[in-house]
Amino acid sequence: MSTANVLSCEELKAITGYQRPADVARCLREQGVRVFHGRTGPWTTLDLINHAGGITPASNSDTLDPAEIL
Repeated sequence: MSTANVLSCEELKAITGYQRPADVARCLREQGVRVFHGRTGPWTTLDLINHAGGITPASNSDTLDPAEIL
């Protein structure tokens, strides 16, 4: 697994503006982001943030799904 998409607690503090790890985690959970708790504080991934925002990764197939067409 690549860690390029993982956002650390320090990065999440900068993004949310909160300084306490508990406040960072609460802010993200309230917005529907799945948060994990590690030794250095809460962390999540870009994919989980995008999923909470309604953005899903593009499919790898060559066919179009009618639900994906605007």
